[in-house]
Amino acid sequence: MKLIKKIALGLLAVLVLIQLVPVDRSVPEYEPNQTLVELTKAPESIQTMLKNACNDCHSYDTNYPWYSKIAPVSWWIQDHIKEGRSHLNFSIWGSYKQKKAAHKMEECAEEVGEGKMPMNNYTWMHSEAKLSDAQLSELITWFETQEKLMK
Repeated sequence: MKLIKKIALGLLAVLVLIQLVPVDRSVPEYEPNQTLVELTKAPESIQTMLKNACNDCHSYDTNYPWYSKIAPVSWWIQDHIKEGRSHLNFSIWGSYKQKKAAHKMEECAEEVGEGKMPMNNYTWMHSEAKLSDAQLSELITWFETQEKLMK
């Protein structure tokens, strides 16, 4: 029993100590008028879907839930956000060349259409990100329309 108690105390000590490892949540400066929503004049329904299902990982407008401040979960979440932004960042949409932006729209339509986005592990914790079939269809159509406009 003493060994189990020592192991438990050791694990608790490690859990407390790893809380001291900071997570970089800094956001670089960006032009609010260069975001996807601003540049495309996205309708309100699309803005809401993007906000609820996409922006936490694909923009600088991330809302961090309480559990994202607890290591090691904080490390995993921040790494996921960093990777998501590296693939697609709606906050810096204006910096994408037209051809790249059109390709990003095509990829968005494909990812949503194939059920890859929003990711299941995200929708489990964020019920507002679970989009209905009608919402998914509207979002896919919007992405496809934007792609055509950009070509």
